[in-house]
Amino acid sequence: MKYDEHFRNKLYGGVIGKYIGVMHGAEIESWTYEQIKDVFGEIKQYPVRFNNFCSDDDLNGPLFYMRVLQDFGTSNISERQMGHTLLNYVGERHGFFWWGGYGTSTEETAYWNLLNGIEPPLSGSIEQNGKITAEQIGGQIFSDCWGLLCPGDPARAAHFAKMMSSVSHDGNGIYGGQFVAAAIASAFTSENVEQIIESALSVIPADCEYALMVRDVVTQSKKNEGDFRKTFHFVKEKYGYQNYGGVCHIIPNAAVMVLSLIHGAGDFSDTLNICNMCGWDTDCNVGNIGTIMGVFTGAEKIPSQWTESLSDFLCASSVLGCLNIQTLSQQALQLMKLSHNLYGVEPEPYFAELFAKTEGKHFHFEFPGALHAIRVRASRNQKVLLTNTKEEAAGGERSLKVIAPYLHKGESVQVYFKSYYVPQDFQDSRYDPDFSPIVYPGDKITVMIKASNSSQQMTVCPFIRDRITGQYIKLEKAALHLSDPLQNTQNDKFQKLEFQIPTYEDILIEEIGWEFYAPIDNNMGPFTVFLDDVEIIQNPNYMIHFDKLPMERWNVLHTCVAGLTWLRGKVELEDGWLAVSGCSAPAEAYTGEIHWKNYRFQSIIRPGKGDTHRILFRVQGAMRCYAAGFMKDNRLVLWKKEKDYRVLCQCPFTWESNKEYKLTVE
Repeated sequence: MKYDEHFRNKLYGGVIGKYIGVMHGAEIESWTYEQIKDVFGEIKQYPVRFNNFCSDDDLNGPLFYMRVLQDFGTSNISERQMGHTLLNYVGERHGFFWWGGYGTSTEETAYWNLLNGIEPPLSGSIEQNGKITAEQIGGQIFSDCWGLLCPGDPARAAHFAKMMSSVSHDGNGIYGGQFVAAAIASAFTSENVEQIIESALSVIPADCEYALMVRDVVTQSKKNEGDFRKTFHFVKEKYGYQNYGGVCHIIPNAAVMVLSLIHGAGDFSDTLNICNMCGWDTDCNVGNIGTIMGVFTGAEKIPSQWTESLSDFLCASSVLGCLNIQTLSQQALQLMKLSHNLYGVEPEPYFAELFAKTEGKHFHFEFPGALHAIRVRASRNQKVLLTNTKEEAAGGERSLKVIAPYLHKGESVQVYFKSYYVPQDFQDSRYDPDFSPIVYPGDKITVMIKASNSSQQMTVCPFIRDRITGQYIKLEKAALHLSDPLQNTQNDKFQKLEFQIPTYEDILIEEIGWEFYAPIDNNMGPFTVFLDDVEIIQNPNYMIHFDKLPMERWNVLHTCVAGLTWLRGKVELEDGWLAVSGCSAPAEAYTGEIHWKNYRFQSIIRPGKGDTHRILFRVQGAMRCYAAGFMKDNRLVLWKKEKDYRVLCQCPFTWESNKEYKLTVE
């Protein structure tokens, strides 16, 4: 596969296709075919539109499972490392996937197996968990990333999918993961959906139940050309839920996916709509189909009815809050980088620069439709257009274009991105996301800007918004050099604007943006601003008193201290202190950024009940960090955690419960 613009278009198509599919099926998940037909009749569009789509297990899995290649390198990956990756990004009994109980939820069953020393592939095996549990749908719905990482290479995609699926699944549960990954990989190069299906079948045993089902449904779909409902009735009778155990078996849902591929005949919209109208596990099924068809179609040919409501925002619910605010474009770029490394391909010069940037801290616009969740807001709520364009670029070939039709004197337009999200930004609490900010006091923000206007001088003022007080804090204004085509003073150069966020105490940055002002003495006609290469340069310098932080209240069962995520235990605010307590295993809470290096971290700690009290630093997930603090028998200890804590060094120190100590780590 050639890593060119054609590849990028297909890769980004797969990433946004997954998102579209999951969002398409999310609100009718577990509905029956009959319920959907009675309520909607023919589905032609999203059944429900979201202001911001909350996290979903179908999106969490591919996003974080592929990090095994970031954490362990791209060669000689093992099932054991795959299992470690699952444990590292999953909070205990909250978020990420469905927690339905040991033996009921396949992923939860594997989680407890792994945590208690049962290594893959035994952790997901039929031998350990039984056939019904091992053959639920999870191996299939989380395997998209392997197909996107291995364009045109279904065998290698299936190899990765088999390893990851074996952590939690077995039998048909693994075959489904291999089939989906191979189908996505082959969609990069196949000419029609039948080629995609045949290629995917080639990586699993021809006589396994999954393969026999696929061929059977393909045959029936061709017999019933033009009538997917007739094929569904065949599927329901022969492969329906009544014939398979568990909450969400893989075979019925895979059958629905196959019939939608054949009846959709290569059309993106028809394929997704047919899959959604069949019911059952709709977000999972349409999500997988969305990835396959997104790659096959390419991002630029996905109809606007699906893409116009995308903001490029990707909400996740891992144990690390700094990774729960992402964009689809960031995910696509990371897939590109890993794929280049996997196949030893030298990237194009501009993409080599992008690959070298800190993960998630650089907003480029090289994918068609990429917005990086940047938003606009105007003084009188007038319509301001925001679009990805090839007209101008500071680097690469694309940028973000902002068009404001008219501003009265003194009015302004804000262009901003959210560096932190609150429950009110969402319509639900799907899969329990919690966040840490992606920008902190002390960080520097740079952007390349080009502005054009036919009359007046324009100024721009950077601003931040504080989550705790709700206040907007405006920073130093700057003048923009405008191009003026009427006077032939075209300035073809982008300006680099940068600002550093001052050091603050007790602030949690919720928004970062730029406010563009019309002159105070004149009205301003239509103007256009191009933005490119937005970068967050990390240099955090701040202090937080926990008594200043609000609680984020999603619902009765889901509350968290603002800016923190947690692994396990009880985490809340008591009398101005962050109170953390656990029983069978250490309770842990996290904030900050995984990319911070060479920093000084200080905290006041007051030991309460128990034998161990510590502060964590260089946290890389639930399985990897360092810690310093107090241990029983009057010791001051430095630990390193790699699944379990081990002592690196220690010294005698007499400490007392309920006494305050200041700990500093450099």
